[in-house]
Amino acid sequence: QVQLVESGGGLVQAGGSLRLSCAASGIISDTDPMGWYRQAPGKQRELVATITSRASPNYADSVKGRFTISRDNAKSTVYLQMNNLKPDDTAVYYCHTLVIQFPRSYNYWGQGTQVTVSS
Repeated sequence: QVQLVESGGGLVQAGGSLRLSCAASGIISDTDPMGWYRQAPGKQRELVATITSRASPNYADSVKGRFTISRDNAKSTVYLQMNNLKPDDTAVYYCHTLVIQFPRSYNYWGQGTQVTVSS
């Protein structure tokens, strides 16, 4: 069983920065993808960024150049540095991991952390 605990959300003005953290407990390999999704009111949950040890990070087009995902495998923690925030970035941000135990895989989600960007 894996648990994901997020922190770092809050209220910030447009142009500001926030850093989200997600600490995982349980069995996670550094090859298991970890990442961030977000869901704004009335919208579907969408991918923000993902990272594994085997490939370059993957970003949504809307956050490229502004957000940076990183990972500390020793701490089983993934971070999302968000710069130049915009009101459209307002959403609940969810940490996610996909634990691969061949032939099965398991999705785990954090409880979510609110990010609000004021104009």
